[in-house]
Amino acid sequence: MIKQKYKYADLSQRPHTDTVLEKLPVEVKEWAESLPWNQRRYVLSLSYILCASTPEFQAEFLDEYTADGLVSKMFEDVDTLHRVKEYLIRFRVKKELNESDLRSYIKQFYIHSSQQALRETDQYLESALRFVLSTEERNNVFNYILGFEFIKIVFQMSWLQHERLARLQKNQSQFIESYIKPIQHAHKINAIIVPKDERIFFARRAYYVQQPNISYTKLIELVMATFTTEMVTHCGFSISRHSQAMRFDCDYIYDPQPEEARFPTDLQFMN
Repeated sequence: MIKQKYKYADLSQRPHTDTVLEKLPVEVKEWAESLPWNQRRYVLSLSYILCASTPEFQAEFLDEYTADGLVSKMFEDVDTLHRVKEYLIRFRVKKELNESDLRSYIKQFYIHSSQQALRETDQYLESALRFVLSTEERNNVFNYILGFEFIKIVFQMSWLQHERLARLQKNQSQFIESYIKPIQHAHKINAIIVPKDERIFFARRAYYVQQPNISYTKLIELVMATFTTEMVTHCGFSISRHSQAMRFDCDYIYDPQPEEARFPTDLQFMN
């Protein structure tokens, strides 16, 4: 009887526990199985508190608990760090990507994910832990940085500049649907840009060339509210995988003398 009662005292002998542990990296699984009973209680207590907490608390905890290690690992990836810096220079973004910048972005990633978790509460902690445990997932923070900075730039463009940017892209319709329309919708509902005549596509009105006036804090909030972490990361990945994936010509986009001779144009941005 006693033998049967303690048949699965060893974690490695418990079918259900083993199934859970199999989802972990090998080194984590081995570490968990090697823990003595008192330390297993600590792990269970921490797991319970973390899972029962709000996404906001989880984000704060994960940032404080993991940021130093993640920053250190990111600095080891010299090639990727250099490549991201080159793209930011191309976009005329003044970011050094020093330790402070990376820590700030890691925290922002967690906060951004936690806000999304209010709609997808069962997915946040899983995705955040993958970010910590997986080298591949962790490297995606570079794509997140790149995508976030690019989207910030587009948010601060006038609608005329949006049209010019879209015209540079190989797949204009996809670019408009993915980035321009969501950003212009955010401009409208937040009264940043108020079209005077929406029945005419890009009619020659003041709103078309109006430069958005957005504070830095509001800009961050708008990007997070408009795009998920996955969308931002995918944007950065698209940029980093090929030099011409997102075509960007500052001289053309920001030319103060509009060359467009007619409105509306054949690019229909708003419904």
